[in-house]
Formats: sequence, structure tokens, C-alpha cells
Amino acid sequence: MEIYGLLVVSVLTISLGVASLFQHTRDHTVHYFFATVLGTSLWALGIALFLSTSSIEIATFAASLYYSAAALIAVATALIGLSIGRRKPVSLRTVISLSIPPIAIIATLFLAPKILFTEVVLSDNGANTITLASWPYMIYGIYFLSYFSIGVYGMFAQMRRTRKKQQLYVRLQYITFAYLISGIIGAWFNLILPWTGDYNYIWIGPLGLLLFVPIVYIAIAKYGLFDVRSAVLRAATYTLALAALAGVYYLLAYAVSVVVFRGSVSNEMSISPINVLLALVLAFLFQPFKRFFDKLTNSIFYRSMYSTDELYSQLNTLIRSTPPLRALLQGSSELISKALKAEFVTFFIYREDGRPTMVVGSEGHKKIAPADVHMFDDLREPLYIEDSRMSSPMYRLFVSHRLSIVVPLYHADQVVGVMCLGDHRTSRYSNRDLRVLRVIAGELVVGIQNALAIQEIKSLNDNLKQRIDAATKELRRNNTQLRRLDKTKDEFISMASHQLRTPLTSIKGYISMLIDGDLGKVTTQQREVLEEAFSSSERMVHLIGDFLNVSRLQTGKFVIEKRTTDFATLVESEVNALRQSAESRELELQYAKPKNIPTLELDADKFRQVIMNFIDNALYYSKSGSAIKITLKKTADAVEFRVKDTGIGVPESEQAGLFGKFFRASNARRTRPDGTGVGLFLAKKVVADHHGEIIFESKEGKGSTFGFRLPLPKAD
Repeated sequence: MEIYGLLVVSVLTISLGVASLFQHTRDHTVHYFFATVLGTSLWALGIALFLSTSSIEIATFAASLYYSAAALIAVATALIGLSIGRRKPVSLRTVISLSIPPIAIIATLFLAPKILFTEVVLSDNGANTITLASWPYMIYGIYFLSYFSIGVYGMFAQMRRTRKKQQLYVRLQYITFAYLISGIIGAWFNLILPWTGDYNYIWIGPLGLLLFVPIVYIAIAKYGLFDVRSAVLRAATYTLALAALAGVYYLLAYAVSVVVFRGSVSNEMSISPINVLLALVLAFLFQPFKRFFDKLTNSIFYRSMYSTDELYSQLNTLIRSTPPLRALLQGSSELISKALKAEFVTFFIYREDGRPTMVVGSEGHKKIAPADVHMFDDLREPLYIEDSRMSSPMYRLFVSHRLSIVVPLYHADQVVGVMCLGDHRTSRYSNRDLRVLRVIAGELVVGIQNALAIQEIKSLNDNLKQRIDAATKELRRNNTQLRRLDKTKDEFISMASHQLRTPLTSIKGYISMLIDGDLGKVTTQQREVLEEAFSSSERMVHLIGDFLNVSRLQTGKFVIEKRTTDFATLVESEVNALRQSAESRELELQYAKPKNIPTLELDADKFRQVIMNFIDNALYYSKSGSAIKITLKKTADAVEFRVKDTGIGVPESEQAGLFGKFFRASNARRTRPDGTGVGLFLAKKVVADHHGEIIFESKEGKGSTFGFRLPLPKAD
């Protein structure tokens, strides 16, 4: 029975060590723990072999094996005590120094076992014994007790230093208690009693590990010791599932044997259809059993663990809300710190515009100099404090700022920044945590780039808005000034027009008297000059009238005074008044007075001015020897007046502004620099006030057509 117990202990301890080794291979404490459980497994296996053999050679080998395993346990315990719970691993020099004595002992035990064992005595009832050499065994005992004491003392010392970290403190309590109890049991039954010659109870020492293993498993399940929960979880799930299936199979087989075979099970049952049916039932039951035990073990081992899916969902929700960069980093740091139980999370984001590095983090986050942060620019994988890639400057930075993990944030070899995590609040970061951080880093880089782009666009919009606001204010100031200038100009035009009108009327009257000969005989040459002066003064009167009308428009005094008018006669009189001016320019005015034009209600004086402006423009901009065609006709619902010339025309690009105040086309300014640009503006106003519309067609270099259309009054 003792042999089976020792074999069970050997299997349990070596399974625990292998699980811890493959779950967290970067942690040196895990390596030392693996050496401890490997030693305990070999210790139990060696004692089982020693007690069960009947061969002197095998018994000597087994004794060398379990005493060597005890030496390995001692040095591994010392190294665990010096490293557990500490940020800085044990130096290589210390490891080598502590390893020299156990290596010498193990080599001596296998190469020259008689130095320690003077005689191996076999017994028929399995109570094999060894006669020990006094001084060598005393040295061995001093070695074991010294190394084991170093380990336990180191655990106690670290436990006192971590009182403020409750979960880490409790975890150290568990592991210290497990080592202390199992060490006391092993030292008494396998070190002290054999020294007195009592070998009857050496099997009890390894069985003391039946206390050690459950205590360590509890520390694993509740406090994440050595980060082996996932391995233990898988092992426990499959073990329980298979055990349950075995129980079901046994019960079903027993029931079949009782009901079908009446308690007698023949050999043929192994290949019977019933056995095949049982196998199929077990195959179908495996997955339900596994799911049940998955839930059960998850509730035990992962009660306080975070859900990666929930963390990813919360982070994606935050990123999709497109918050400002600082808010994104602040929210992300709080989420990560809470889920991974980090003391703090700090983001250092580089800026391309030359501004200082943005530093944002959770509560209590660390601020690191930008020059130190750039130490991680070439990093492409998360860097753990116990990573072999750690350089001396990096390690000093980690220790001085209490950092545990640095995660690079980069995209397409462009470094965006880094994410730094402080110490774990309860235990240590796991491989699972590192995998989660890699995924989070990729998501955050996209969110950070989007936030930076939005921030850049917002900054550009703000800059444009400021410039637009400044330009708008400037335009408003200029507009106010232009209005004042326009008002001053209108006032000047109004005053000048009134003041010039009276003397021009006198000049025009005196010239008319001279032409008529009222002041004496006038020669032909004098008459021509006087007629030209009269024509110019008449144009000046019309021009002053235009300016007055513009001034009246600005002041709201432009009034339409309608009366019944023979429009055909009005047009004829204006054409005849301008024939002399046309002949002097060698131009022909072609007009035939129509007979079907009805009388119209309109302001005759203002339409005279409109007609005169249209014809006068045609005279000025037409080529000598050409004809100007003037038409007046009645349509179904309107009267149309047109003046068509073959002059310079209006450029197409300038036609839209032709009827604006003081506007003149570029070719018109070259041909007639003294024009004012108010005639067409007034014409459009007069026609519009009579509910009419302007007629305009032009092609540069080929002539223009100006006119208007006045609606006929509707019959009652």
C-alpha cells in the first residue's frame, strides 16, 4: 500500500511541475518550482523502488536517487525563497554558487555511493535499511537543513514585505506553509530518523506531499500561483469527465450483467452488440460531461478572472464612439487597468507636429521622460520585466518606475507610441494577459490613428474658421466703409447734377439762339460748330438726368409718373432727334413707324431716356457706313422695341454684369473711355417698374440687340 501511495505522489507532483513549466516559461521562480516538484517526484519514486526491490544494486541506485532528489529539493527551495514575489531575478552568479554543493553531492552519490552508504541491507518483508557513514551524512544533513532554511526564511521575509498586497500576501502564506509542513515531515522521517538507524518510516516523508500538493492546488485555484490555472483546469476537466464516464460504464455494464445475463458475464460480452451499444452511449455522453465539468472547474479556477470577450467589446465600443484622443486613451487605460488588475496603465503617444509626447493614463500613472520612452522605439513585441531581451538601461527604467510590461503601439513600421503597465495588484501577469495586450494594441493603434486624423481635421477646421472669421470681419469693415463712400458719392452726384443742370440749360438755350440767327448772321462753318456744341450740351443734359435718377434710386425718390402716351410717336420723335448725330458719324437710322401700336400708360420722360440710351449706345459703338435697325411692333400680349446694330458687341464672359450700376464691358471702355455705365442700369429699372422685361442679344465683334417688352393691358 505504501508503494502505491508513493507512486501516486510521484505522478501528482511531476504533473504539477510540468503544468507550471509550460504555462509560464519566462518566470525563473517557475523553473525553481519545477525543480522542486521534480525532486519530490524522484524522491518518492526512489523510496518506492528502494522499499520494493530485492537487489543490492537496485537498492543502492534507488538510495542514491532519493538522496540526490532531496539535495535537488533543498537547492530549489533556497532559490524559490530568494526569488518568489521579487521583481529582480536571482543573479546567475548566485545560482551557480548555490548549485555547486548539490552537484557535488549528487555526483558523489552516483559515482561513489559507499562514501555515504557503508552498507545496504535487504529484508524479506520489504524493510530494507542502510548503514550511513557518520561524518559524510552529517555534512549532507547540514547542507539540506541550511538550504531548506534559506528557502523558508526567504519566503517568510517576502511575505512580510507584501502585507499591503493582500492577495499576493495570502498566496505567499499558502506556498510557505506548504513548504514548511512538507519540509518538517520529510526532515524528521527521512533525515533525522535514518540518522538514528530507523528506516521503518522513510515512506511517510514523501506521503507528506499529500498535504503539499492540495495546498499548492488551492493557491493555484484561488490566487493564480505560478499561472498554471489553465493547465490545471484542462487536466481537471478531462480527468473528471473520464472518471465520470468510467463510473457510468461500470454501472451500465453491471446493470446489463444483472438484467440480461442474470449476474453471469461471459467472455462473449466483450464483442456483443450490447458492449458496442455501451461504447456508443459513452461516446455521446463525453461532450455533455466535459461541458458540465468545464463549467464546474471554471467556477472554481476562474471565479475572479476577467472575460476577454467583454474587455474587447468594451474597448471596441469606446473606439467606435470616436472620442477625442485624450478621452480614448483615458478610457482605454481605465478598462485595461481594471481587467488586468494593473496598478496603473500609461500611454505615451508620439506626435508628428513636433509637440511634446502626449502622456495619458489611469489613476496613479507614471510620467516618464520622452528620451526614456524612445528607448522602446524598436520594440515590436510586448516586453516583460523578466524577458531575456531586457537591456540594462531598460531594466533600470522598469525598476525605477515600477513597470512590469511595455507594449509597443505601431502600424506598418510606424511607431505611434507605447503602453506601459505597472505591477500586478495581486500576483503576476500571465501568458494570457500578454496575448490580450497584443490584440488590444492592434485595436488601439487604429483608434489612435483615427483620433489623430479627426483631431487634425478639427484643428484645420478651427484654423480655417478663425481665418474666415477674421476675413469676414475685414470684409464687414470694408463693406461699411464702401457704403459710406457710396453714400458720399451719391450725395455728390445728386448735388453736382442739380448744380450743373441750370447752367447747362442756359448754355443750350444760348447756343440755340446763335444757331437760329437771333444774335446775327452765322456762317456755315460756325453753324457746324454750334450744332456740335448744342448736341454735346444735350447729351450732357441727358447724362445729368441719368445721374439724378441714380441718386433718386438710392434715396428712394425715383418715382414713376404714368400717363397715356402715343408710344409709336414717342419713339419716332427720339429717332428723328438723333438722326443728325447719326449722319455726323456716317450712320443710318432705319425706322418705320407702325400703325397698330396702341396708346400705353407709362412714364414718357423716362422711356425717352431709355430709348435715347439704347440708340445712343448703338451710334457710339457701330462702325461708320453701317445701319442701325430700330423696330417697334405689337405681339399678342406685348409691345416690343428693339435697336439692332453691327458694332463691337459684348464679350460673353461679361454679359451677366452688363445691366449693373456703373458696369461697362472691357471693349466698351477701350472704344469710349468717357462712358458712365448708368444708362443700361436705369433702363432696366424703368422697364422693370413698368412690369416689362429687357431684350438683349449680343455676339462679340458682330453687334448687339437692345430693347424691351412691355405688356399690353388686359381687356376688362
